[in-house]
Amino acid sequence: MTLKPVTEEFINRLKSGLSPGVASAVPDDYLLEPRSRWQGVSSILMSPRTVKEVSAIVSSANAENIPIIPYGGGTGLVGGQIQDKGPAGILLSLERMNKIRSLNVDENIITVEAGVILSNLRDAAEKEKKIFPLSLASEGTAQIGGNLATNAGGVNVLRYGSTRNLCLGLEVVFADGSIWNGLSRLHKDNTGYDLKNLIIGSEGTLGIITAATLKLFPKPIERTVALIAVNSPKDALKLLSETKEFFGETISAFELINKMGIHFFRETKLMLKFPFSNIPEWMVLLDIGHPGKFSTKENTNEFFENILTSGLAVDGVLAENVSQQNDLWAIRENIPEANRRIGSVSSHDISLPLSEINSFIEETRLEILELGNFRINCFGHLGDGNLHFNIFPQKGENRGDYNHIRPTIKATVHDLVHSHGGSVSAEHGIGRLKINDLVKYSDPIKLKQNKLIKSAMDPKGILNPGAIFGSNLYE
Repeated sequence: MTLKPVTEEFINRLKSGLSPGVASAVPDDYLLEPRSRWQGVSSILMSPRTVKEVSAIVSSANAENIPIIPYGGGTGLVGGQIQDKGPAGILLSLERMNKIRSLNVDENIITVEAGVILSNLRDAAEKEKKIFPLSLASEGTAQIGGNLATNAGGVNVLRYGSTRNLCLGLEVVFADGSIWNGLSRLHKDNTGYDLKNLIIGSEGTLGIITAATLKLFPKPIERTVALIAVNSPKDALKLLSETKEFFGETISAFELINKMGIHFFRETKLMLKFPFSNIPEWMVLLDIGHPGKFSTKENTNEFFENILTSGLAVDGVLAENVSQQNDLWAIRENIPEANRRIGSVSSHDISLPLSEINSFIEETRLEILELGNFRINCFGHLGDGNLHFNIFPQKGENRGDYNHIRPTIKATVHDLVHSHGGSVSAEHGIGRLKINDLVKYSDPIKLKQNKLIKSAMDPKGILNPGAIFGSNLYE
């Protein structure tokens, strides 16, 4: 099916049925993604206030074969929110649909519109002494609709799961403009195919998420936060096993940090409190949320004495109050900002079986250093196997000087990920960045079925064309 560009006639006809201000020119910053790798071509911004307005926009676009690009907070790193080629379509922003529709403390659920900013959602839960555990570096800008569309992960997946695990129901506008009211509060529902989990992670290619019913959790009574120095990722994984044995399912986060991240803080003049006089090669940030007062201090002290005595931990610091907890977390949370200031040659959001992580890091480091004198910052959510393996130029060099070798670096890393049984997209999606990777590494039967689902649910291909499958899906 041939897509067509937005016309002035189409816009005027559509505007007549919408509230004032829904249609506007596209601001320049809506046409760029955070790494400036794509330039958008969308010619009109639509910012509806209700699901009925979303439906009207989508059904009109579908009738005239006009592309629609769903836009959340614009924080995606794989180009999923940017139409970079083809007939200029509609950029559909959900930012005005930002109401919290309901919050049920007894059922531990909250129903919100897709444009609610993640940090606002977390604050609403906090006011009721609950938590919504999805936590990202971009949570002050990212919107929950985008988090669901990409099945975002974050730092608490180890305990609470990814965004998919936090969702009970969705409200979705499909390609023909029909509205699915699937805002279920049920934890069990086996009535047919699971549309909710099909839409989550589909990056706006199957439907437009307009609202969601999400799980809340009791706020832990006490927390243990510690930064622990270890000799290697292998020892970090042993530490993870020991921690699980000791604390069970109360581990909220287990984050791997490399010394390069700390060097980047100093190079970019990010002023953070760092507790060690010498920078360890590898560190783990451990966060445990205790559900009750069960001699927490005694248990924690016993655990730290054990790992230090055994040599599994080289050194460690235990936060004694909330302020120190925040200081330790600031180290992990500011790594992406320091990386951004340095400027990576190539960044990789990957996941691996836990037992493969140490050998992957060692092998990939050697392969990358054969390609050039690069700096490597490997960090991430070790507890669930999600690493960020990012390649940087040496100090004083420009990342742009290495654009010619960037495809080789990316292929080298992704080939090794695949050979170790991992995934080249852990929590950011496919977008437009990893289209070729999806073809190269996916099971062909899975890819075929994915395309059949897309064709069935969006037969004209108007929803986020170019994302996930590229521009030739219907050719």
